[in-house]
Amino acid sequence: MSVKRVVSIFCFFVFSAGFLSAQSTSDPKQQVKQIRDLAKSGGQDAVTKIAPYLNDPNIDVRIEAVKQIVNIGGQYTLDPLIKALSDNDPEVQIRATDGLVNFYLPGYVKSGGLTSSIKRAGNSIKAKFTDTNDQIIDPYVQVRPDVIIALGKTARGGASMDARANAAQAIGVLRGKAALPDLLAAIQSSKDDDVIYESLIAMQKIRDPSVAPKITYLLKDFDDKVQITALETTGLLQNKEALPEVRDAFNRARNNKIKRAAMQAMAYMADESNRSLFTRYLTNSDENLRASAAEGIGRLKNPADRPRMEEGYNADKKMGPRLAFAFGEVEDGNLQMSEFAPLRYLVNTLNSAGYRGVALAYLIETARDQNVRHALYSDISTGTKDEKIGIAQILGRSGDRDSIPYLETLSKDPDPDIAQEGLRWLRSLRARLG
Repeated sequence: MSVKRVVSIFCFFVFSAGFLSAQSTSDPKQQVKQIRDLAKSGGQDAVTKIAPYLNDPNIDVRIEAVKQIVNIGGQYTLDPLIKALSDNDPEVQIRATDGLVNFYLPGYVKSGGLTSSIKRAGNSIKAKFTDTNDQIIDPYVQVRPDVIIALGKTARGGASMDARANAAQAIGVLRGKAALPDLLAAIQSSKDDDVIYESLIAMQKIRDPSVAPKITYLLKDFDDKVQITALETTGLLQNKEALPEVRDAFNRARNNKIKRAAMQAMAYMADESNRSLFTRYLTNSDENLRASAAEGIGRLKNPADRPRMEEGYNADKKMGPRLAFAFGEVEDGNLQMSEFAPLRYLVNTLNSAGYRGVALAYLIETARDQNVRHALYSDISTGTKDEKIGIAQILGRSGDRDSIPYLETLSKDPDPDIAQEGLRWLRSLRARLG
């Protein structure tokens, strides 16, 4: 064997021994420093070297390991982050959960999960869920099945209620339909309001109607937030079998928030048995109840109701109800795009920061009708930037093959923001159509 070969082998063993010795040192501070140093190079090699620290007995070391793996990012982090979900410390689980979502929805760690709000005091941690929970991956994003399985196990039996609730939220963001049994188990076993709430919101995002009958008992929950969210979920998932319970919640409501949620749930389900109730509330002093009543009448899709919707649209001075009356009039067949027409009003409202979301939701729903889409196509060449971006999303969510040429046009718009959204929703539409 040559001298050069011997020297090379000797150097290799010296380096390996040094690395293993450093990794096995009992000084947590030194180990944390080593992890940070390893992370600087980034990439798969750094992840491979940091991953063994997830087995360290010291919690500070394991937390630093998961933090740096999340920071490095990339597909090579998925396996170690899935492994970290089996840790017995809630902070490790929370950080691993957010890191997994962040791979599929970049920026989530800073704006979505609990990571940004974690505060540790000894062995306990505190974190705060935000009031906004509307993030969700695009339809064309495919999530590895083992990621959803691991998150489901965490939602069902994580190291703390915060870790479980955070995993439930993550399942919703990733549209993890396979974890629905875990969400139901989490609701039934935890009895924790945050876990129940996040599980219900996840069900709303997944939109599988089969799960709705299994949450009917929550329509009588004593916690306002849980009851309201259960009502919303029941309506969105179209569980008409629960209408008697929803009406009971409406009649026995402890406060206006619950009453409004029950009315909205009935409005989502569009059942003729609610017609008389909707009609009575079209002129109610509560603008939220008025808006829900108009939605409910509109979803019945009876052209005979159009004069009533037109009257409300022209007379109501509040933005929320007026948008609902406009939606109802469109649902009843008024598809004109003249200056003061209700469909034009909905499109124009895409320029409003305060009500854009409301108008967008109505337009996404109405655009499932091909005739409505054809009316919207005329706005693609003349609309404002916000209108074009909104229409791209509307067509991506509710369009059909006839929408593809118009999304292709938007994807080539001179404005890069419009072009980006056009391409995004073109990909979403094609993924949905298959």
